[in-house]
Amino acid sequence: MPLTEAAFCIWLGAAAPGDVVVYHRGALARDICPQLNLLSPDERVRVAGLSSRVLKLSEAGLVHLVQRRRGFEDFEYLAVARRRPRRIGHSILPLLQQEAA
Repeated sequence: MPLTEAAFCIWLGAAAPGDVVVYHRGALARDICPQLNLLSPDERVRVAGLSSRVLKLSEAGLVHLVQRRRGFEDFEYLAVARRRPRRIGHSILPLLQQEAA
């Protein structure tokens, strides 16, 4: 079952530091390019939204982003939960879940 933004935020809310989730497998930039038409429009929107959400959470210091090469144009895109910074605390996670839903 494909990971959604809401499911990712729920995972992050329950994740311990070091927990890992694969949020996409393939070649992300290629997969979300509308001109290449590799994914259905709905799937492309889902993947683009999820990757954007994950990037924002990385910039907020909540996850590390890692790529694992599996083969030619085949990568796993991983999010690794970080220890929550004190400035963010637990109060932001429900807001992120609401926004993603």
